[in-house]
Amino acid sequence: MEEPNAHAAAGTGFNAIASPLVEEAIACAVSVRHSSNVESVHELRVALRQLRSLLWAYRPLLDREFEIRQQTLYRSLASAVGATRSWDVLIELLTCAGKADRTLLDSLEQARTRALARSREALANANVSQTLRKALSEASARLNTINVPAPMLSVYGTCRVLAAKKALQKRVARATLAKHSDYAAFHDVRKAAKKVRYLVEFFDPVLAGDRHRDLKLLLRLQKRFGSLNDVVASRVLLEANRISLSGDASIDKALKWLAIEQRRRTRRASRLLQEWMKR
Repeated sequence: MEEPNAHAAAGTGFNAIASPLVEEAIACAVSVRHSSNVESVHELRVALRQLRSLLWAYRPLLDREFEIRQQTLYRSLASAVGATRSWDVLIELLTCAGKADRTLLDSLEQARTRALARSREALANANVSQTLRKALSEASARLNTINVPAPMLSVYGTCRVLAAKKALQKRVARATLAKHSDYAAFHDVRKAAKKVRYLVEFFDPVLAGDRHRDLKLLLRLQKRFGSLNDVVASRVLLEANRISLSGDASIDKALKWLAIEQRRRTRRASRLLQEWMKR
């Protein structure tokens, strides 16, 4: 990857950061269409999420309507494989915990196969390669025709990382006061932590100081809250689809375990929030 120049105008760094993400997303989409690789589905969603975070970083230099249009595009592509990824997470959770018998696992795999077929059709219809490269070209063109003086990339990147950190801190404070049943507050922390981490990684070559400690803390927060999200989403998915799945007794057993695991992971997430606020 070409490293952005710290002294260049902020807009010129966009292409250097975005291009590898676009190519990664395209490669993953191709892999999803031609194989059943679990990681390709996950990595496609990650690349699209990173592109959305990058758009947020450049929001002050893009007009709002254009940014919303591109955010909608990336969100739509991620949704195309969202259901497949959800089944993957549920299957992995229950398999690792030994909470599903062979009948239920077979039924879950069949549901995943159907979801993958829909994902492949959606990706084919979206023409991912052409669509993403066009979106990148349009965003780069917008940034290269800014009529107002843009700050240096190093200054701009630092400001946007600080803005993301402030947003994360607000969400952490809100989640600290929230009840354990208020999962939305916990989910907001997870999304905000991801955004900060991505921005630190995007602008790392032009930021001053050592960010190793920041990244370590962000990864810990993201992992803890991601673990909680996996259980919450899996529980919702299993409950919503139990009628179409085989193995009633095994489903009841799995749902009971997921409920207990959700409470346990919520407590662990809450403890980490307290630690975060005291640091």
